[in-house]
Amino acid sequence: MKRVFDIALSFLILILLSPVFLIISLVIRSSSSGGVLYFSTRVGQFEKPFKMFKFRSMVADADQVGSYQTPVGDPRITRVGHFIRKTSLDELPQLLNVLIGDMSLVGPRPDVPNQKKNYSEQDWNKRVGVKPGITGLAQATLRSAATAKKRTALDFEYIDNMSLWLDIKILFLTVNQLLTKGSH
Repeated sequence: MKRVFDIALSFLILILLSPVFLIISLVIRSSSSGGVLYFSTRVGQFEKPFKMFKFRSMVADADQVGSYQTPVGDPRITRVGHFIRKTSLDELPQLLNVLIGDMSLVGPRPDVPNQKKNYSEQDWNKRVGVKPGITGLAQATLRSAATAKKRTALDFEYIDNMSLWLDIKILFLTVNQLLTKGSH
């Protein structure tokens, strides 16, 4: 049921927001050099690597001149990037990852392969036992204010209590966070 829900809602959102996709693409293309999309290798369910799609919010090749973490005020973020990150519009292309089957609408945010070292073997196996999501309990409740430890605790809380009802609740909480607080 979760997969059917993910496909139906992702497809609907993609259709409704297709004009937004076009506008963002044009603005990114006209304001800085490089491609419109950024592809990041992430770890999916059962440790399957995949390319996660995002609208490019940083200078071209930013991952080669800095960390996988993006601190507040990172100089690699473009002018347009500040806006699309604050509004989380940079995450919209991940709806394609949901349609492909690499991600779900709701689940723990996907880690980069290098983050495996931050987990015990048991915790890592639990984390990669579910599909990663565009949003999760940490993003829906704390957004960027969550510490890594709190984010992990909320991810595990989600995994332990997964249900379609919880997914719907998290989606509503996420929309509320975006409309009231934005991101960093």
